[in-house]
Amino acid sequence: MNANTKTAAGSTHGNRMPALDFTKGALVLTMVLYHWINYFVGPNWPYYKYLRFLTPSFILLSGFLISNVYLSKYKVSDLRLTKRLFVRGAKLLAVFVVLNVARSILLTRAFGSVTAYQMNGRTLAAVYISGNVFIGSVKAAAFYILVPISYLLLLSAVLVPVYRVYKYTFHLACAVLLFCILILHLRGFQSPNLEFVTIGLLGVLVGFVPIEKINNAVGHAVLLTIAYVFYIIAIRAWNVPFPLLILGAVLSVGAIYLVGLRADRMRAIGRHVALLGKYSLFGYIAQIAILQLLSAGLRRADIDIAVLMASFVAAVGLTLLTVEGVDRVKTRSMVVDRLYKTVFA
Repeated sequence: MNANTKTAAGSTHGNRMPALDFTKGALVLTMVLYHWINYFVGPNWPYYKYLRFLTPSFILLSGFLISNVYLSKYKVSDLRLTKRLFVRGAKLLAVFVVLNVARSILLTRAFGSVTAYQMNGRTLAAVYISGNVFIGSVKAAAFYILVPISYLLLLSAVLVPVYRVYKYTFHLACAVLLFCILILHLRGFQSPNLEFVTIGLLGVLVGFVPIEKINNAVGHAVLLTIAYVFYIIAIRAWNVPFPLLILGAVLSVGAIYLVGLRADRMRAIGRHVALLGKYSLFGYIAQIAILQLLSAGLRRADIDIAVLMASFVAAVGLTLLTVEGVDRVKTRSMVVDRLYKTVFA
């Protein structure tokens, strides 16, 4: 393919999809709310289930990008595709490890002990194997979403060579993982890592669908709204089992994407959100770091409603400002641009 060949997304290579960037940016902003509640309100907040769509939504989009961007940009026979997926996955896993080590060292030195768990075999298995990262009420690691996304990329790197000779490779892999989830469920076990990787593979399958059909599907705003209302009712009745986790991710991404398709009417707001989506990985990491610093810094303060609201506004504002700052510095400094691409691109 040459530089002007159309991808499945209807854009040319090197060009971005503003609606998709808007969707990722809106999810990052919603994630600020999610983590702010976790740090400042507490893990027992009774309405967490209504925000459970966030992590699977990010992973669904990651899978969508694998087929919509990677498999469209490279020929299936191009070995660079497998290499790029593998390097990207390994890089995310390395970033996750480095961030958690740095978090533990920096915050412990600055504010004393910040974790109530031991980094032992049980904790490592919880993070890297099962994905059950909550040990009691304590989360065993920050930035957890990077783990299942990295696994999705690494698995895709393995599947691409098979995809060269069998075009339904990703479909079969998704079906196998769904079967494994069912078997685990029947035995009373759950593996969030397995569930999230499976959702990522579903995103890969969605990415094979022509973008015109996707736009047409999400364009039925009334039907989308009705479906979302029934989804909320179902959550209230049954909490968030795996099927509703999938449904929530699909409906939420579809609804935000529909807004993104019309975001040109929002002008400045739409551009700011889309910019955050362009730097979604960095924005995700930045907002967690900002919230952890705010939480640690306010541990000994008297927390009233005014402080709570100020902390949330500060978290949103600092996240946006940090991303805006990185974007400006990148355009002016080749060194920063290369460094950013080395770590995040």
